[in-house]
Amino acid sequence: MLTTLAIANYRSLCDLVLPLGQLNIITGANGSGKSSVYRALRLLAETAQGRIITALAHEGGLPSTLWAGPTHRTKPNGPVRLQLGFASDTLGYLIHLGMPNRDPAAGSAFLLDPEIKHESIWAGPFLRRASQLIDRSNAVVKAKQGKSWNVLASHLAGFDSMLTQLANPHNAPEMLQLREQVRSWRFYDHFRTDADAPARRPQIGTLTTCISDDGHDLAAALQTIIEIGDAEGVADAVDDAFPGATLEIDTRDGRFEVQMRQPGLLRPLNVTELSDGTLRYLLLIAALYSPRPAELLVLNEPETSLHPDLLPALGRLIRKAAAHSQVIVVSHANRLIATLREHEDSQEFCLEKAFGQTQVMGLRELDRPAWHWDI
Repeated sequence: MLTTLAIANYRSLCDLVLPLGQLNIITGANGSGKSSVYRALRLLAETAQGRIITALAHEGGLPSTLWAGPTHRTKPNGPVRLQLGFASDTLGYLIHLGMPNRDPAAGSAFLLDPEIKHESIWAGPFLRRASQLIDRSNAVVKAKQGKSWNVLASHLAGFDSMLTQLANPHNAPEMLQLREQVRSWRFYDHFRTDADAPARRPQIGTLTTCISDDGHDLAAALQTIIEIGDAEGVADAVDDAFPGATLEIDTRDGRFEVQMRQPGLLRPLNVTELSDGTLRYLLLIAALYSPRPAELLVLNEPETSLHPDLLPALGRLIRKAAAHSQVIVVSHANRLIATLREHEDSQEFCLEKAFGQTQVMGLRELDRPAWHWDI
């Protein structure tokens, strides 16, 4: 489980360090920085996939994402760097990204590509010299062996993370463990439910233990849960939101399609006839009842398109998922948040912005977890 999330110099997040629990609720007014926390988490996940440079490019490049205010709380004299990190029950990780030190006269067309300046892995709640296991400084990566350091690479490219290039069970088992941990994270952000959404079309189905980001494999994911997962839980979740309704999966000719039977109707409704809110709720059921739960499940505004009366049922769904996964929910729906608060290990972070900087309302300096970006 993640115990700390740290973000510095990313959009309005100049210096944000959050203590995390089993179920975490991030809320706040529009423009307070909720989406930035979600995006920062996705950037951390992209590091383990080798796509963080591309992901930053899709956001407009590093200069567009960097904090633009004063840097007195981070590095007063050095260059501003994007810094992301987390600590968990076992290992911690951080990464620093900055602009390249290339001579424009060299003629490269990639002068705006960011570079990875520093990475570190350690054991314990925060980075300390005694607990550091792997250190990357620019192109050099070293692993600790006893009281000495072994050089794993001396010419690692600035666009490559050590997690994707050097993780192996022999020289860097901790790196491999952490990479696979991060790769297990799942993010769900606004499933498509429009008339042309992939989830509304029959799809050839295969055993699907984890629904895709766009939800095209909804029917196969639900059928997988029914066969090898919590079929009773899915039935109860549908009945909780739509009393008396039941799900059916049509599997003719190998093409899977969701159908719903509702009281008073003589035939089931197929997925093209379902409302946007009903379809989104079914997509969330498939994500939250996965027979292979994620270590970390991150939901960004799951209440979108849902009727307010469905939000308590959604909150109960998320609370049940928190028994098997650590969950982070970004939301501003009061009825959903009120239901999530009933979880015994929930904590809420209400974000606010002061002079352009995102802060956590009521989080005092002494309440922040210990965190160091450098030794």
